[in-house]
Amino acid sequence: MSKNQYTVGLLFLIAGAVILLGKLGLFAFIGTNFWPLFLLIPGILLHVLFFGRLLPPYVLVPGAILTINAFIFFFCMALGWNHMQYLWPFMILSVAAGLYEYHLFDTYRPRFPLTLAIVLALAAVCLFLIMLVWGWGLYIIAVLLIAAGAWLVLGRRARW
Repeated sequence: MSKNQYTVGLLFLIAGAVILLGKLGLFAFIGTNFWPLFLLIPGILLHVLFFGRLLPPYVLVPGAILTINAFIFFFCMALGWNHMQYLWPFMILSVAAGLYEYHLFDTYRPRFPLTLAIVLALAAVCLFLIMLVWGWGLYIIAVLLIAAGAWLVLGRRARW
């Protein structure tokens, strides 16, 4: 058997296995459930390359954005996309985390990324709290107001 026949035979085996696995639905399952890996792997790789001193510190910004958003997407893939109505402020928070990492690990410690990270983080937290209050949080506020009113009316009988 020549080397060319061996190579062609190996390629036929690989092609047949790929077609068979594709028809069985393996690639569809992987594609529909594990697509956030295409965000997570580059995000982690950017961090590894920075800490290996191969890339400059500004690659931490897209690295953090990709990594945090990949975890958000994994969470939504596992528990349902309806949770995205509450989790979308974490995408803003991912930008803040990336800017904070850039400020933290840059040798010159620039102040503008830190300021922008704080502003974005505060905005993301405020938006997240608004989203919580907008949904089921109004019921909690109503119960707290009823409890406070009951305490004011019934708790201090000595004032009457």
